[in-house]
Parts: sequence; structure tokens; C-alpha cells
Amino acid sequence: MPILQIEIIKGRTLEQKRAMVKKVTEAITETLNCPPEAVRIIIREMDKENFARAGVLVIDEK
Repeated sequence: MPILQIEIIKGRTLEQKRAMVKKVTEAITETLNCPPEAVRIIIREMDKENFARAGVLVIDEK
């Protein structure tokens, strides 16, 4: 049973997350040859203040 953890910045809509898990599930079932019912996806959302790029918090980027 594949278990995926996807980390994203907060702010995506419910529809975007629905579309993402559908496409990710399709990719996993095709590449790992398993049924969609076996795929588990955990979405972890983080605030921009908890993510940095190149030494700068994303919340502080312009």
C-alpha cells in the first residue's frame, strides 16, 4: 500500500487539493501497478512563516 506525504504552503482551495490527489493517485496506480483503493495520501499544510527559501522566510519574500 503506497502512502504519500505531500507538503504544501497553505492557501490552496479544496478543489485544487481534490484535483491534486486525483492526479497523484492516477500516477501512482499507473507506475506501481496497484489499485486506487490502496493509495493513501497525507496532505500537510504549512504557514508561510514556517517555510524558508535561500535563507528567507517565504512570508518575507517580495
